[in-house]
Amino acid sequence: PVRGSLPPRPDWDSAWRGGSDPRTGQAAPSPAAVSAPAAAGPVRLSGSKVPIGPGPRVADAGRGAVVEAGPATGWVRPPGGLNGAEAPTSAVPPPVAAPVPPPASPPDGGGGHWRPWRFRMSNDVWGTPVVAGELLYVTSFEVHALDVGSGRRQFKTRDVAWAMAVAGGRIHASDGPSLYALDATSGQERWRLQTDAWVYSLKVDRGTVLTGTRGGGVQAWEASNGEKLWETTGAQTDFETPEAGPAIVDGTVYVWKDARLRALEARTGLERWSYPIGDAASCGNVPVRVHPASDGCVYVAAGTRVLAIDIANGLVRWHFESPAVFLSPPVFAPGPAVTGGGVYLADYLGTVYALDATTGKDRWRIATESRQSIEPVLVANGNVHVGSGGALYTLDAVTGTPMWRFAAGGEVIGAPVVADGRVHFGSADHVLYTLDASGGQLRWKLATGGEITGSPVAQGGVVYACSKDRCVYALDAVKGTATGRGAPGGGR
Repeated sequence: PVRGSLPPRPDWDSAWRGGSDPRTGQAAPSPAAVSAPAAAGPVRLSGSKVPIGPGPRVADAGRGAVVEAGPATGWVRPPGGLNGAEAPTSAVPPPVAAPVPPPASPPDGGGGHWRPWRFRMSNDVWGTPVVAGELLYVTSFEVHALDVGSGRRQFKTRDVAWAMAVAGGRIHASDGPSLYALDATSGQERWRLQTDAWVYSLKVDRGTVLTGTRGGGVQAWEASNGEKLWETTGAQTDFETPEAGPAIVDGTVYVWKDARLRALEARTGLERWSYPIGDAASCGNVPVRVHPASDGCVYVAAGTRVLAIDIANGLVRWHFESPAVFLSPPVFAPGPAVTGGGVYLADYLGTVYALDATTGKDRWRIATESRQSIEPVLVANGNVHVGSGGALYTLDAVTGTPMWRFAAGGEVIGAPVVADGRVHFGSADHVLYTLDASGGQLRWKLATGGEITGSPVAQGGVVYACSKDRCVYALDAVKGTATGRGAPGGGR
């Protein structure tokens, strides 16, 4: 397609027309019965006072219906046929699945055969769980540390943790007006200090804690003792949310200040370079998103623009312009897609782009459906996975060919995760899904009592997820759970 034009939309839903729904066996709705999305009005991002833009806003009546989830049946909701007999909604025949490496064995917690478990909190659970060593950390007002093998709680903190990062054997967290660090194994307090303003963003890298505070403050702290290293003001003032806060990667801090993207030395705060990226209005009234990559570039999404900037000297290697704004950061993926790798991202209309990482040339672009997610697309094993609206779409990373589409019963929440040939993701329909990553077949799904929060985590043959039913779940990545009873190891 000509740059600046909207791409063709693949007929993702052709398999639904004139036949049965391959997921339920029920008669498929006719095109007339499929509700078209409402005409898009102003789209507002959390933390922004004005609608995002510019860029076309179109309604496409050809998008597919969402299959409503059936009634919950307790702990597990097995697919029709436990061997993954359910097929995805697909307009393209699924490829022959590549051999899948055997998954890692789930931990046994020192008690023999491991079993799935869940832990019920007394308060709401939010965010994405963090796995470090033998413990899983989750925020439910306090920080809770759970044994990954059994689900038994090892300790919980006495303080609220609105923001949390686990690194270097410490839990770094903030309750808003204070910043503190705890021993990650015992929960014992290492240090604590009062901040000058409310902490909305917290990240850790190479022994440096980076915070963003209300009113434009950015601070760096020594992770071992809480000593303040440096501070700047007047930064990130338009979008003070955890996801839009200052970034720190490989010893470099990236802040958006005075309409410029600035790269600062993490330990001293000294400016290495800056680039005139523009103010909020010139960036489409959305936050600037950065992705420092292994090829020596930081890839930046600023409104409708994508830039490749040399991390060492701040020189712009290339610039790309799209017709609609980007809510999520670009992703660099090395490999055979193009010489030197590819850069992948999706705009808020759901168009997925593949750019040449060396030249910025538009290799392909494919439309999915309207996407409000701020999560980046996921590139794994030669495929691009993207949650758009109520469906997970998978494209070939080299050609952009649509591989498969799986419709959930609600909006895709957080980011999908791929491990051992399976893709796991959560949905607003209260369900955690596990699909075959190559063909999109449903392997298992778990109905919880609330929306999945954050993103699932897959590690060591186990999938961990949090739900608004106040539970943390640990499930076998291959089987989910085959029991209809509450899992062992739970508690309040």
